[in-house]
Amino acid sequence: FGPVLGFLTKIKKLLETVCHNCGKIKANTVSHPYWDGKLDWFTSLSQYQADSKFTEALRFRDPKRRFDAIWRLSKDVLVCEADAPADDEEFSKESQKGRSHGGCGNAQPTVRKEGICLVGTWKPSKAMMEDEMAQPEKKVITPTMALNIFRNISVEDVRIMGLSNDYARPEWMILTV
Repeated sequence: FGPVLGFLTKIKKLLETVCHNCGKIKANTVSHPYWDGKLDWFTSLSQYQADSKFTEALRFRDPKRRFDAIWRLSKDVLVCEADAPADDEEFSKESQKGRSHGGCGNAQPTVRKEGICLVGTWKPSKAMMEDEMAQPEKKVITPTMALNIFRNISVEDVRIMGLSNDYARPEWMILTV
């Protein structure tokens, strides 16, 4: 049970692209109300105030180039962007109309490859740093952890990243017995 060594670099990039808790793409994405599962909707994204870099990444028709562009946008994001809580009905309707990432708000690790192991380093939150001198938490990302993360990735997000749901689901890159 473990990652196929030929896929280790791709597994690392996937782990840097998606949230380790909810499986959403960490880059500044947009929840388009008319999403139909196709990538031809990017022409109307400007009215939803999308991140222009993410919109440009979606314009790549070549799946490898699109994955690389989305990975470059996601790899430095250390927190999965959560939606603001809906306190006031008027305010929440206005904010939800514009854009919604739909993330969970959890801290994300920086992933490093050490030999044939992947190691995640979670930086302490600002609240923990004020209380005490907290050190970053290093943890080996086991194949089981990676498999569970990859199983949480939605069909839409797989397609957006440039992978195929029919031939290249992320969880298929990890051998299970």
